[in-house]
Amino acid sequence: MSIESLGKIAVLMGGTSAERKVSLRSGNAVADALESVGGNVVRVDIQGHAISQLTELDFDVAFIALHGRGGEDGTIQGVLEWLDKPYTGSGVMASALAMDKWRTKMIWMAAQLPTPNAYLLDASSDWVAINEALDANAIVKPAREGSSIGMRRVHNAEDLKSSYEFASEYDGLVLAERWVEGREFTVAIVDGEALPVIQLRTSHEFYDYDAKYQSNDTEYLLPCGLSESEEKALQSLALKAFDVLGAAGWGRIDVMQDADGAFWLLEANTSPGMTDHSLVPMAAKASGMDFSELVTRLLAEAVERHGH
Repeated sequence: MSIESLGKIAVLMGGTSAERKVSLRSGNAVADALESVGGNVVRVDIQGHAISQLTELDFDVAFIALHGRGGEDGTIQGVLEWLDKPYTGSGVMASALAMDKWRTKMIWMAAQLPTPNAYLLDASSDWVAINEALDANAIVKPAREGSSIGMRRVHNAEDLKSSYEFASEYDGLVLAERWVEGREFTVAIVDGEALPVIQLRTSHEFYDYDAKYQSNDTEYLLPCGLSESEEKALQSLALKAFDVLGAAGWGRIDVMQDADGAFWLLEANTSPGMTDHSLVPMAAKASGMDFSELVTRLLAEAVERHGH
């Protein structure tokens, strides 16, 4: 499918979530790439009135470069469904599920896929009991934020409580998850295919916001350091984790490997970053696909899947 046949492309970016700055970088990178190969692009900064913005806009297909709530959680996808416009990435249900780390975990557990044990927290939680159950080694996460925003690693009941209070400033739904000691990997998925696996190494305690977007010493290992059979097993696990959520188009699955070699699913991302530090473009490049080819392929897949 040629770039001309895609018609007018609306690149949706910005939004009102805590990831607004990252989304603007992603969206402008996507728009630049599409324009470099002759795409007819309109850049749309979504600022809280998406229905009126998109209803009044003349476009044929949308590239969703929004991150976080309002853009990655099924909301904008619902607007585009209502407008009968094809769009990149997962539909309403899968976007909403993947945005919610707690419910993603529940589905993976129901499907008997490996994911670390976790507890949902609230102000009345038994901090001592939960800390003990998680072996005094856990990570506290807002359930519906991305880019590692609001996350802290904890080792005692007092830190667990204070980290819950910190995370709850970003989201009313907060979980504490057993920390997996070992190597961290990410698997990009594009159009039903798992791309080459990337291993992440950071000097930070974990792959946090600074490590993702600001640090210059974060290492991205490609090849990832796994044996061929291990990499294939991880790619297969990532595809299962993606599919069981009902996800489509493209996304990313984050995984830990423990000291015994077992893989543990951490979370799914249905609208990953497209910045200069981003992982999906990196994996695509390793498979022989440059950035403009990647974004064009994602749009072509969206148009075909939505039947336009």
